[in-house]
Amino acid sequence: MKKYLVIASIFALTLSGCSTAKKADHTTNSSAAQTTGMEQQEQTITEKRWKLVELEGHPVTMTEGQQTEAHFVLHTEGNKVTGNGGCNVLNGTYALSEGNRIRFSRMATTMMYCAGVEKEGEFLKVLELADNYTLHGDTLMLNVGRRAPLAVFHAVYLR
Repeated sequence: MKKYLVIASIFALTLSGCSTAKKADHTTNSSAAQTTGMEQQEQTITEKRWKLVELEGHPVTMTEGQQTEAHFVLHTEGNKVTGNGGCNVLNGTYALSEGNRIRFSRMATTMMYCAGVEKEGEFLKVLELADNYTLHGDTLMLNVGRRAPLAVFHAVYLR
């Protein structure tokens, strides 16, 4: 009889040890999922100011007299996009989907004239054409199809 009690005790201890190992493994996997979720959250393109640095393969710099750099921000609330083309304020909406797909729509701008800001029209055209994006850290590229990037942006973090 004692022999069966010892065997039953060993069996019960073995089962509880496996259960503890499974719990520890589940906790580890849960932490990894949380870390991955945090990394994905940091890799989002929304709620960041994206400064235009390259347009159709050419560097973009501010011209003399230009008051604002060309940029945009994708706001999660209402999927609204706001920004500036370098002279005119821009507003509209955007949609993100799987496979780094992006579409801008209902884009509108003010109609001011600013001397020396010739690239603004090209920037706005990029927003019309772009259908996907590539994100590498703080660099965002808007693309159409598999072509070279239409435009390159750097994230600007406000203090």
